[in-house]
Amino acid sequence: MTPRAGAPRLVRPLLVAYLAVAAVDLAGLLAGVETAHLVAKPLLMPLLAACAAARGGPRLLVAALLCGWAGDVLLMPGSEAAFLAGMACFAAGHVCYLLLFGRTRLRPAAGLAYAAALVAFLAYLWPGLPGELRIPLTGYSLLLAAMAWRAGALGRYAALGGALFLLSDALIATGIADRPQLPAHDFWIMLTYLAAQYLLTRGALGGTADSTGAAPGAHREGSIRI
Repeated sequence: MTPRAGAPRLVRPLLVAYLAVAAVDLAGLLAGVETAHLVAKPLLMPLLAACAAARGGPRLLVAALLCGWAGDVLLMPGSEAAFLAGMACFAAGHVCYLLLFGRTRLRPAAGLAYAAALVAFLAYLWPGLPGELRIPLTGYSLLLAAMAWRAGALGRYAALGGALFLLSDALIATGIADRPQLPAHDFWIMLTYLAAQYLLTRGALGGTADSTGAAPGAHREGSIRI
């Protein structure tokens, strides 16, 4: 990846705005103020995408974040059709991330661990999943797990972001399958999701790999930060 021209002076204000809106959203969820969530949620990914663009980040990163924004908006109505459309948008975002991660070799043990966790979790959810959602959710889960594993190509921040993205969607899935949920369930979904997208962004802006297998032209982790 080669850096693009950005607007460095806007990075800090955009990041502060992202964090402030995230705080409003999370506080609204904890307090049960639905209006705060409805207003704040659609603003979050555009702010983070703008921050990444201002930093001169890769187009695939900006595209992934904007796919997340489309998914966020489509999930808000709560209908099954909107849910499937939102899931498709998030799937497109994961494809963008996978293309961004490149072909850097990773330890297969982590991939096997993700695969085992995915199989066990789907087996746990399967009896409670609506029949019409089983196949779409399985396909989406495979793509998400692949993204979470491959995120390690961008370093430790992105690796943690991928894992948190998987956790956030797992929390959503427990609600769909009518499994036991955490107190303040929506709060934990959004907290893990917002942290995931931030960490993936930081990883993508910071670097792709170290000296053990760096991609040509890749930035080192820490060379560009938000």
